[in-house]
Amino acid sequence: PPVVAEAAPGSNKELDGGSLRTWGFRSAAVEQVDVVLHTDGRPLDADIELWAGPDNTPYKMRVYIDNGSRRPFNLRIPTPRSSNTVAIRNNGQIEFPLIPAIFPRSTPTPSRAEEALAEVTDSTSTLDGGSLRTYNCHPLVESVEVLLKTDGRPLNARIELLQGPNNVKEAIELYTEDGFDRPFFCILGTPGYSTTGVSSNTLRVINTSPVEFPLTASVVPHDLSPSANVDVLQKKGIARSMLIKNSGGAESWWTTQGGTGNRAGTIASHEDW
Repeated sequence: PPVVAEAAPGSNKELDGGSLRTWGFRSAAVEQVDVVLHTDGRPLDADIELWAGPDNTPYKMRVYIDNGSRRPFNLRIPTPRSSNTVAIRNNGQIEFPLIPAIFPRSTPTPSRAEEALAEVTDSTSTLDGGSLRTYNCHPLVESVEVLLKTDGRPLNARIELLQGPNNVKEAIELYTEDGFDRPFFCILGTPGYSTTGVSSNTLRVINTSPVEFPLTASVVPHDLSPSANVDVLQKKGIARSMLIKNSGGAESWWTTQGGTGNRAGTIASHEDW
């Protein structure tokens, strides 16, 4: 979860299945709201909306996660100018509560994804309407930052985190009426190590808008596994961004080391990590 000074009232209290909870921010000084959702290990299925005036929902999404404890959801919602209300609805059954935490900020927080987007690195991609892009994550990557934005046109997209053939661990369907004024940013958990061994993660981004509405995507590592020796990576000349393979960019370091078909083998061949 993000490091913040104080959570909004009503945070960190269970939200039962089928329930709705709202947080209103009347002050125009609130430029950004951080949302953290997690469970005790059960599935998470929720709607998140931003209300800006009567019958005006400029930002909304639906989130599904198979394990809300292993993969908590971290979202950053831009709330420029007028008063705004954040609404969260738990779509799960009564037996599947979730725990939301809301953190208002007066100053937007910079991110590595924004820096990568500004520099136009291999971590960034332009997706025309109807197209998709995949990002293969090295098992050392514990979480990734995802930034989607447009030049001011509406943004419609679907984001999926896969572990194995068509095994969707997380899915997000989102809409924002202005992808420049209110871009989408989140942090997704991509744990590669578990008690059962090493597994790979693939992030799939789909632009569900018509072809006339392109979007720009940036996906970069956020946290690395405790088993990752950062000093060793630096000595080998391996940047953090090289631990993610963009299907539309240059080959990353780890896929050229024999990790394309067997990421577990890549780890085994670098025991000094």
